[in-house]
Amino acid sequence: MRTPALTAALFCAALPALAQTASPGPTLSAVRSRDALICGAHPGAPGFGVLDSQGVYRGLDADTCRAVAAAVLGDGNKVRWVVLSSQARLPALQSGQVDVLSRTTTWTQTRDTANGLNFTAVNFYDGQGFLVRRSANVQRARDLAGATICVTSGTTNELNLADWARANNVQVQPLVFDQNEETRNAYINGRCDAFTTDASQLAGIRTALRNPAEHIILPDIISKEPLAPAVRHGDDQWFDIVRWTVFALIEAEELGITQANVDEMLTSPNPAIRRLLGVAGDHGPLMGIDRRWAYNAIKAVGNYGEVFERNLGRGSPIGLPRGVNDLWTRGGLMYAMPVR
Repeated sequence: MRTPALTAALFCAALPALAQTASPGPTLSAVRSRDALICGAHPGAPGFGVLDSQGVYRGLDADTCRAVAAAVLGDGNKVRWVVLSSQARLPALQSGQVDVLSRTTTWTQTRDTANGLNFTAVNFYDGQGFLVRRSANVQRARDLAGATICVTSGTTNELNLADWARANNVQVQPLVFDQNEETRNAYINGRCDAFTTDASQLAGIRTALRNPAEHIILPDIISKEPLAPAVRHGDDQWFDIVRWTVFALIEAEELGITQANVDEMLTSPNPAIRRLLGVAGDHGPLMGIDRRWAYNAIKAVGNYGEVFERNLGRGSPIGLPRGVNDLWTRGGLMYAMPVR
């Protein structure tokens, strides 16, 4: 039977081990060696990943990569973008061509198991919808019976469309393309009656059309599309780094830490803020990175709410409401695990 003194001695003996910096694993070592994060990116999804007029890659997924780069390398600009089609994105991650895939990729059981991927944390909850011309006078998805519907191959959207049509006994004709741009152009050129993909992407695509008011997104959502950055199986340390970086942005919003006030927050007496920003504890070193990992990420891109509003929210051209992507304290699904 242990005495209280013995228990205390054993606890104290364990403390130095907790404070040691974890040895870098293969992915962290590779990223540090090249001094850059290689991020799998979308060829063009407004609000998530798209080149702006200055040639800068913008979007929620792009900012997620910048946050990871800042957490690991101290600089959110140390990112190399590898633009990947829907068909190429998973093999690129599996083969080591990219360090992380942050590219509107839905977390599914097959991808998480048979495809050798680990999804880290959801950075956007989405669902599949339909874009149609207002002149078609279509009100609901079931009104698309007999319609030709444009969809991109190698996506959950293609599978969901088939499942929805079968489950609802609705006959549709999929018109399948390899690239998202081809799918969009086919819809624009009138080759199909509707365009189906994630509803958030449809909102972005609609804003870029010549006359957005001539097109509507139907109210029906036919699937769950939890979008999350993914990494390869087999490197738990790297999985932890990417997952906890996403959590850090969400936690920062909940704690009121912003890109503008993060320096001021370093002096906060709030224990949760002190742990998150690396003032107290060794939470960065436990993952093999700096104590200021979360501070660096927030300084680079802001908190999750700032990232959302800048790229997708009311202040952006897309103008999406927060909805389920709001914090859990406001009725949404965004909930970060505690840093402690």
